[in-house]
Amino acid sequence: MEELLKEYARRYETERFLYGDPSWFMHQVEGKENQEIMAFMAAALSYGSREQFLPKIQLLLDASEGEPDRWVREGAFSDFVPKGDGSCFYRLYTKDLMNRFLEACRKLLLEYGSLGDFVPAGDAIHVLEAICAYFSGEGLSVIVPKDTKSSCKRLCMFLRWMVRDSSPVDLGLWADRIPKKSLIIPLDTHVLTEAGKLGLISSRCASMAAAMKLTAKLSRIFPDDPLKGDFALFGYGVDYSSSQAPSSV
Repeated sequence: MEELLKEYARRYETERFLYGDPSWFMHQVEGKENQEIMAFMAAALSYGSREQFLPKIQLLLDASEGEPDRWVREGAFSDFVPKGDGSCFYRLYTKDLMNRFLEACRKLLLEYGSLGDFVPAGDAIHVLEAICAYFSGEGLSVIVPKDTKSSCKRLCMFLRWMVRDSSPVDLGLWADRIPKKSLIIPLDTHVLTEAGKLGLISSRCASMAAAMKLTAKLSRIFPDDPLKGDFALFGYGVDYSSSQAPSSV
């Protein structure tokens, strides 16, 4: 199994992975601050069907005209997602909720300078706690988990993008602040299922405790970079699904 996962990681952590993945959007803007906030917005919307949420992230990129840091910092989003507008933006997110989320991001940027300057140096779990606490204080637990009892899947994915370096997918902008050994697998029911098929974990609930257990198992295979296992499990899922597909006649 170990060699199988290493092979999947090598095969799938390539530039081709970006296409059809929310990580693609942060590569469409230039400059550290633009990439940070674009990645954070993309992660916030990355739930449900990719066919549905990817176009919504594209709307944010288009509205910002490729300058999401300026767009958020200057509050230029107020016409795009008006305050008090209860119409749907995406699933549970109304335009008013998106306005409040972006306003909280604006407040953070103005207070700290950038997302990178906000996050504390140290292990990933402490960074997750800091992000959860900040946005919980803004009443935005619908978008950002209020604490780290859940798996915080989208935040863990965001940190993977920001921390892992020497990758054609992840940016590594915070590699000097957060050890990639401390990153936690972005865990959802699909990843849990694939890991279960391989005997890596028996948990049935996508909690932070389960995410940390699975990450510990992946650390034995990828000791310096456990989130290579994220690509490995993705590749295993693709390969397994293909092998289960009925042959054409």
